[in-house]
Amino acid sequence: MKRALIVIDVQNEYFTGNLPIAHPPREESLANILTAMETAHEHDVPVIVVKHTAPAESPLFAAGGHSWELHEEVGRRPYDHLLEKSLASAFAGTDLAGWLAAHEIDTLAVAGYMTQNCDESTARDAAHLGLTVEFLSDATGTLPMSNRAGTVTAEELHNHVLVVMDSNFASVATTAEWVAAVKTGDSLPHPNIWESTVPARSPR
Repeated sequence: MKRALIVIDVQNEYFTGNLPIAHPPREESLANILTAMETAHEHDVPVIVVKHTAPAESPLFAAGGHSWELHEEVGRRPYDHLLEKSLASAFAGTDLAGWLAAHEIDTLAVAGYMTQNCDESTARDAAHLGLTVEFLSDATGTLPMSNRAGTVTAEELHNHVLVVMDSNFASVATTAEWVAAVKTGDSLPHPNIWESTVPARSPR
């Protein structure tokens, strides 16, 4: 097993911009992201940092603006590869797949924002490419949403994605659990669609 950690879109947009992360509380998730980065660096796990980039006139992630910049705590920590993306998945239109293959990475740990958007899209694409995926439950986060389809709190949205991820796409773990696995070189429990669907087969 050869791990890499991908840190997705930890940019000022989510802290002082128009997309304030609400759950888990952003200072808590940021602290866990930094812990994961530091642990990875200490144990020779490559770190990939991702920035989302939109046109300069966009209300979100406008290229060159303050909100587009990496959070300073992420930006000043060492990383092995930096990529920019314009779509949700970090694989879409980037060199990520080739970089992982060139470095013989078979396990990708996902941290950053937002849980249901760029994190989930990246995790699904990684799983479909045959990678083992790890999803850090408290080093990711999101915000409340409301549209024509309905309304959901940040906590509901985050937790629902974690359940889906752990059912079929990624091993969901806390940062502490992931750090422990990195230090020992152990694998995390694999997602299990059979066990996840036990309630569907339970007597009503």
